[in-house]
Amino acid sequence: MKVKAIKFFSPNENAPVTAKAISKPAPTGYISSTGKLVLPSATLEELGIEADSAKFKIGAQQGKRTLKFLYLIPATEQDEAFSLEKSGRGYVIPLALILKKGGVDFENVKFTFSITLFNYEEGVVGYELALENPLPKPEYTGKPRGRKKRTEEVA
Repeated sequence: MKVKAIKFFSPNENAPVTAKAISKPAPTGYISSTGKLVLPSATLEELGIEADSAKFKIGAQQGKRTLKFLYLIPATEQDEAFSLEKSGRGYVIPLALILKKGGVDFENVKFTFSITLFNYEEGVVGYELALENPLPKPEYTGKPRGRKKRTEEVA
């Protein structure tokens, strides 16, 4: 007689699942209708940024037509760096021309972004802003590709 493959269970598999620790959502901000990156004070506190003295070099992925990510790198040099400006309850960085050139339609659509930390260089921690477009991707209306589908039944 042929031996069957049997999977055995352990007592740990029968133990009830405990609730896992709830992770904090990533710090967020948004792009205003005038083309400014808006960083609320709570977000700056969470990231440990001193708004009055912070200066950033701002960049994007090289070779991309539309902006999906913006990168803020803390700058030590004063030239070629953007500073935070106080506005309402938070701080802003005006980037209207850069965002327009990058294909971000901030005038008609409200974009939000989540901020994650990344290592830029040794000893330098940068901030990656992932833009989230609330509009769904338009449906493809071009010519269908690939093999033709068979419509007639084979008898």
